[in-house]
Amino acid sequence: MFREDEGMTLILNKKDADLDSIKYKDVWVLITLTVHSDLTAVGFLARITDALAKEGISVNAVSAYYHDHLFILKEKSEQAIEILKRLSS
Repeated sequence: MFREDEGMTLILNKKDADLDSIKYKDVWVLITLTVHSDLTAVGFLARITDALAKEGISVNAVSAYYHDHLFILKEKSEQAIEILKRLSS
């Protein structure tokens, strides 16, 4: 949950939102990068988001202690996974 002056943002399962009648605009897919990333690493996430941006894919990233988590619009998620696979090889 993120509280901002303009409102609150929740990250939750669609099923839970529907059960609680919580309105949402879009459906996003969670893609967790399995590489162990350091919170102080410079440029790692930038390289990934740049590759996705070049293909017109919006990314909302959340970095946790061990991994980065990308939220991609559902309709772009398969394309994003293919791009991420290319980057990892």
